[in-house]
Amino acid sequence: MGSNWEDFYANLPAPRDLDNSIELLKKFTERQGPSVRGIVLVTSGGTTVPLEHNTVRFVDNFSAGTRGSVSAEYFLERGYAVIFMFRHKTLEPYSRHFTGQKFLEMLETNEINGKNVVTVLPEHSERISEVLKKYKQALEQEKLLEITFTTVGEYLWLLRAACQALAPLGPRAILYLAAAVSDFYIPPNEMSVHKIPSSGPPNISLQLVPKILKPLVSLWVPRAFVVSFKLETDENLLISKARDALNKYNHNLVIANMLHTRKNKVVMVTKEKSYEITLSNEQIEKGEEIEKYIIDDLIIIYTRFLEAH
Repeated sequence: MGSNWEDFYANLPAPRDLDNSIELLKKFTERQGPSVRGIVLVTSGGTTVPLEHNTVRFVDNFSAGTRGSVSAEYFLERGYAVIFMFRHKTLEPYSRHFTGQKFLEMLETNEINGKNVVTVLPEHSERISEVLKKYKQALEQEKLLEITFTTVGEYLWLLRAACQALAPLGPRAILYLAAAVSDFYIPPNEMSVHKIPSSGPPNISLQLVPKILKPLVSLWVPRAFVVSFKLETDENLLISKARDALNKYNHNLVIANMLHTRKNKVVMVTKEKSYEITLSNEQIEKGEEIEKYIIDDLIIIYTRFLEAH
């Protein structure tokens, strides 16, 4: 089992700030007391595959980080501490509510005593206050740690570091692996040092990224509750591929969804059964988010898992 993923780490340089991230992870997990229901590692966003060492061009993965950032909020609301490991510049818990120009439209400027003062428009005040209160509470209680990655290599190094920090927690650790991880990469020794010339079509050879879920489940966090995600574009393959993953990696839950209906329908697949969670049009119009129901059901499944351990 080992050589493929072990070779991957042996040949891929660690991120420059890895030691700092390891220290942050260690301190965060150590200070979570018995009042915390558990610690959840939420991975979120896509990963890039650099084509050059001095990176100008890269291959990217489609993901804005919506599912991960929304889910992190619901885990925090339910009393869990969260390590939010996300792609740089993708959506984050709480700030996701105010992305782009929409936030500026919630503000107004007034001149008071000769100075410009920024205030929130009255119709948005309650909403902003509610989100800000939850964010401040998570920070004050030290229940949220955010760590960023960009490349697939950075992601996998940080994932292993997070697993090492979580391993002592045993079944009190949940891994909610919602990041869209690249399936292919270019080994560093095969990568161009400088920008690839555009004088002709480049000849690029991509290698398979090893399936890290296998050592993660069997070696790194063998007692943790592990959730993976399966995104498909062919509905006929969705359940079978999710169940194949469960059988192959022996983890606890696959959350499967189709590309075009991922915001209003998912399939929860365990070793025993599979069932759908769906949002109606009426619920979507009210602003409900499917992640709330995903987390509610996941916690029920996780509670049974804890009872068995």
